[in-house]
Amino acid sequence: MHKIVFATNNVHKMAEVSDILCSGIKLLSLKDIGCFEELPETQNTIDANALQKARYVYEKFSMDCFADDTGLEVEILKGAPGVYSARYAGEDCNSENNIQKLLLEMDGETNRNACFRTVAALILDGKEYLFEGKISGRILTEKHGTDGFGYDPVFLPDGYDLSFAQMGMELKNRISHRALAMKKLSTFLNK
Repeated sequence: MHKIVFATNNVHKMAEVSDILCSGIKLLSLKDIGCFEELPETQNTIDANALQKARYVYEKFSMDCFADDTGLEVEILKGAPGVYSARYAGEDCNSENNIQKLLLEMDGETNRNACFRTVAALILDGKEYLFEGKISGRILTEKHGTDGFGYDPVFLPDGYDLSFAQMGMELKNRISHRALAMKKLSTFLNK
């Protein structure tokens, strides 16, 4: 079984991704390899942040790995919060703070179009690969649902009447931006 590190300690992401990856892969977290430091995320694009994290793990631990970065891109906010989605309300904020800031900034706006975009950066045998997943939808005016994480309670994907936080993990894993990026990565690894 091929071991590959997913450069995260986020249990939600690990669960989401382990359900998607092909069966011949043993998925390891940062904790599993003894990496307890914060990974650098100092780049100004989602792609570059994902690569920066993967390179950090690959260079320090010499293991095949992948990292992802995700951003919520809101049309009326010219793509914000984008690469700053996790710290939109400030460095020491949490998901609730980020959601409240987003809802406040969009108060009264009729254009609520948005998309979630994930880029997965894979380093396999020293070679780098990028896989993107994107899902369009709109920002709700208030939170709906308690499952999921991040902006899930206020994101309604196109073609659905449930927010990401209202749909179960099984449905979300089939349609989400991360799922789309990871399916591409999994297909690549299966070759």
